[in-house]
Amino acid sequence: MARPIVTSAETVKAMILAAGRGERMRPLTDTTPKPLLEVAGETLIERHLARLAAAGFREVVINVSHLGHLIEARLGDGRAWHVDIRYSREPGAPLETAGGIVRALPLLGAEPFLVVNADIWTDYPFAALAGCRAAAHLVLVANAAHHRAGDFDLEGATVRRRPQGGAWTYAGIGVYAPDFFAGLDDGPAPLAPLLFAACARGEVSGEVHAGRWLDIGTPERLAAARAEIGAERQQL
Repeated sequence: MARPIVTSAETVKAMILAAGRGERMRPLTDTTPKPLLEVAGETLIERHLARLAAAGFREVVINVSHLGHLIEARLGDGRAWHVDIRYSREPGAPLETAGGIVRALPLLGAEPFLVVNADIWTDYPFAALAGCRAAAHLVLVANAAHHRAGDFDLEGATVRRRPQGGAWTYAGIGVYAPDFFAGLDDGPAPLAPLLFAACARGEVSGEVHAGRWLDIGTPERLAAARAEIGAERQQL
């Protein structure tokens, strides 16, 4: 299940998942949406936009819910990053990962699209996924200290799910075909059950990213990322 040859990112849409409430990040997220938290002087979501644009992506969909108006006010239509941003709004409670993607499908079109979580910091080269045509293709990283059990194993390029966990963690970066979400209605739905079921059928491909990846999920991890990346920037 090898990943296909890369084509131009300009023809592929990207989605940034930015609708979460950020409960574990409170009280910071009581007034600031998690994607607008800063590491080394730039917000998490603006860094994603800059790197997507540099990789050649031109159309970006962002789902928003909690304090979404602040995200829209900060990013606008995306012209500052030379991308076209369209917003998928989730009034009330966020729709979770799969539900948020399903809500955004009319904006994403009929072709496979890139998805990236807003609350990660990574140097993954997004252009590498521009030509991926799999129903679901996941970028995996080594298990972090806060998630030793992991999520998946990798057999060649096929992602497997074990009851006891696995050697790798989903990085919050993937490519999905719209049909992967067939049968889901426009309501709250998590992504994990869909992935686990597809893994059992051998329908998910994957790759390991050995570069930088930080999960900015708690105030402690945010502080650690700020210290680590900030120190590196000062040495440049």
